[in-house]
Amino acid sequence: MRNSETAISIKGLTKFYGKFRALNNVAFEVKRGDFFAFLGPNGAGKTTTINVLTGLSNYQSGKVNIFGYDTSSEYLLSRRLIGLCAQEFNFDPFLTIHQLLVYQAGYFGIPPKKATRNAEALLERFQLIEKRHVKHRALSGGMKKRLLLCRALIHDPEILILDEPTAGCDLELKFLIWDYLTQLNKEGKTIFLTTHYMEEAEKLCKTIGIINQGHIVRIGEKKNILQDKSLETVFLEVTGPE
Repeated sequence: MRNSETAISIKGLTKFYGKFRALNNVAFEVKRGDFFAFLGPNGAGKTTTINVLTGLSNYQSGKVNIFGYDTSSEYLLSRRLIGLCAQEFNFDPFLTIHQLLVYQAGYFGIPPKKATRNAEALLERFQLIEKRHVKHRALSGGMKKRLLLCRALIHDPEILILDEPTAGCDLELKFLIWDYLTQLNKEGKTIFLTTHYMEEAEKLCKTIGIINQGHIVRIGEKKNILQDKSLETVFLEVTGPE
């Protein structure tokens, strides 16, 4: 890797959809081994940022690097370092879940024998090994969430990017995913997590970035962010006209 200490570097990133400015001069860094939470309401720019990082979306200005590799001019080098866990269950309906993982590994140049070993290890780790010969439609919602994680990790990326991975999950599955992510981070994975749950960021992350309407509102260590009085919200309940 060209830069082994800075996993993600974004400088002056601006992105338009037509006349709508989805990202406005966004700039921040994520260090290697960090667990970074990217918070913001729906439509704030979280998914757009992920799409830029993974090469799924172009942008009008700025510079985006993954471990020193430019995501536009050095796309193949930067993309190999990222595992993306998106929100949608966009699996091939004709393949078993084991085949899905082996095929995914092939996109990153992993030979079939090694891909098979990786797939079996991940299915074992995420408690899906007994389902390896079934198609994804036979899985429960929670199992599909875990399969998304397996697919993101099949090529052993340096960075795991997750787009609201616990949205719509029940408490048991949410806590299970939290445990998986905590362990992966302890093993050295850099994790970039988008969420609009402060509880999730507080529980898991070391660093927090907050985006709203395409602008970075605040970025810093978790303890400093949580102590920032300017980010607190006060709710008033009015009981009558008195």
